[in-house]
Amino acid sequence: MLRRAGWSVWIGLLVSTVVWGQAQNKKSGPWVLQESGTSAGLRGVYSLGGGVAWASGTNGTVLRTEDGGYEWQSCTVPDGAEKLDFRGIWAWDANTAIVMSSGPGNLSRLYRTTDGCSHWTLVSTNPDKDGFWDAMVFADRQNGYLLGDPVNGAFPLLRTGDGGLTWTRIQSPGLTTDSAGIAAFAASNSALTAAGLVVNALLAGDGRVWFGTGGQGGTFLYEGESSCSRDGDTAPDPACLNNWTFHRKPLPMAGNSASAGAFSLRVVWWDETVKAAVAVGGDFAKPDATEGTAAWTPDGAKWAASEKPPHGYRSAVAWDADVNAWIAVGTNGSDVSWDGGRSWRPLDDGNWNALSLPFVVGPGGKIGKINLDDLHK
Repeated sequence: MLRRAGWSVWIGLLVSTVVWGQAQNKKSGPWVLQESGTSAGLRGVYSLGGGVAWASGTNGTVLRTEDGGYEWQSCTVPDGAEKLDFRGIWAWDANTAIVMSSGPGNLSRLYRTTDGCSHWTLVSTNPDKDGFWDAMVFADRQNGYLLGDPVNGAFPLLRTGDGGLTWTRIQSPGLTTDSAGIAAFAASNSALTAAGLVVNALLAGDGRVWFGTGGQGGTFLYEGESSCSRDGDTAPDPACLNNWTFHRKPLPMAGNSASAGAFSLRVVWWDETVKAAVAVGGDFAKPDATEGTAAWTPDGAKWAASEKPPHGYRSAVAWDADVNAWIAVGTNGSDVSWDGGRSWRPLDDGNWNALSLPFVVGPGGKIGKINLDDLHK
């Protein structure tokens, strides 16, 4: 009997290993699907490299991996967050992260952990009852920005200089909307970007912020810059980071609809100069429509619609310096561009919400991982 029992255990372990291996090897185009251990809708993901990544989603869900996604850990749900929708997450290491929920009024919140998500601290709650937080971004470990939908005719843009513990609203006439129909989108925590986010970028926290918008009032890019001077490696004076100038310009993308606009934006800075930028979006109510789903610029000055756009609405875009490629994802699949966003080629037809390379996340706890070296032009 003992031999039979041992044999049964051995067989069970073998079957479990095979099933796990099969789950790990399922693919959607170049994306290798992973076992997330959750059925939550995932909209937030942040990869730090070295195998460490975080993801977030509905019902207060936060996930973490330290081994490149071979195993995803389900984190402790923050107190009172059981029904919150965590649309964005940002992390600095395997232990420290901040997660953002999106919802009307006080359902938009920020929680922070410093012990690998065993415990969370509520650090901020949206004070505007008519507000709705859309995206957050950090330029370094201390300096970050938080964007919300317009309240009283202006975008609330908040800034932190202490890693997200406290936030101050930036006051600038350029943040007004001039239209009740302009808003940002909380689809993938990537409608907002700041200098200091990419390899060879400017000094982190130097005071440059861009964000994309949409809605019935049109599709626009807001470009903001603080009055801080930049002089080599000297950190900017925190006081000047409260003085900002914003300019708004139209983007050649789908718009004039409550469900259309620029959903995601990424900028590559190099030696204080914008070297490239790509915006993706479209109309999420028309996921298969291709017109107006992407725009690009080689220098940040003049934008053009992609000549061969992604094959549908796209909620997130990312750039990889090693292979010099842009990847965009949305509810009907993903695409790659090798020429700075001018033209796109389909990668798969999966259902995705957000990405932080090499990871992508979607509804139903879906997580994929790509080996960028396997992509071919």
